Amino acid sequence: MNSASPSPARQAYLLANRRQNRQVHLWQIALLLGLLALWELSCRMGLSDGFLTSCPSRMAATFASLCRSGDLWRHIGVSCGETVIGFLSGTAMGTVVAICMWWWDGVARVLNPYLVVLNALPKTALGPIFIVWMGAVMTLAISLIVTILSMYQGFLGTDGEKLRLMRSLGATRGQILWMLVFPASFPTLFNTLKVNVGLSWVGVIMGEFLVSRAGLGYLIVYGSQVFNMDLVMTSVLILAAAAVVMYRLVLWVEKFLNRFWGKGL
Repeated sequence: MNSASPSPARQAYLLANRRQNRQVHLWQIALLLGLLALWELSCRMGLSDGFLTSCPSRMAATFASLCRSGDLWRHIGVSCGETVIGFLSGTAMGTVVAICMWWWDGVARVLNPYLVVLNALPKTALGPIFIVWMGAVMTLAISLIVTILSMYQGFLGTDGEKLRLMRSLGATRGQILWMLVFPASFPTLFNTLKVNVGLSWVGVIMGEFLVSRAGLGYLIVYGSQVFNMDLVMTSVLILAAAAVVMYRLVLWVEKFLNRFWGKGL
């Protein structure tokens, strides 16, 4: 049976909401274009030194040059590949460890002080160690600890009344985990994913700063070494665009899953 169509008041509300969202997006685009125009104008009028700060026109020329040489896509592919692998691995491994900590209280008691110390320790200080041991895995080191702590706290925050209800109905610990605790932690999971997007890029770029022969971090370091600010600023803007795309993908996955499983119990 088809659901009833929205009332006129509801339709008017949805139309006004869509109109407001379009206006916000237009203002966001206008703000970006305005800042780029002011940046370009300041360089052309001599208010800022384009050699030191670059400018949109010079960055566009650098971007076109990188595209013609074919190097750009290789560097983007390297950085994006490292980020995605570390992001997914750190999130998956962190979630598994958090499940183990929730399942066995003794594991949580043993691991908790170490996780606190590792979370407080600056990850960049461990960069040279990771490089010597197993390559540039900064993004995994950063996202793993954050995922464990966030997901474990999300598991512990499950509604106690619902837990007692499922236990009274004879549910096993596994059924409680997969039918209540994990679905109820979906908001925590996706909040963690959103945080890990930025942290993963930080880890990848720091790893490429330390040792790499390709990647956006390599372009930034190389541009700074030869004092080519056009290359540095172009790489930074490409990095920002890649991070935004990855963040939007996480939002899309969240919306897709919420359509089928809702926002949690």
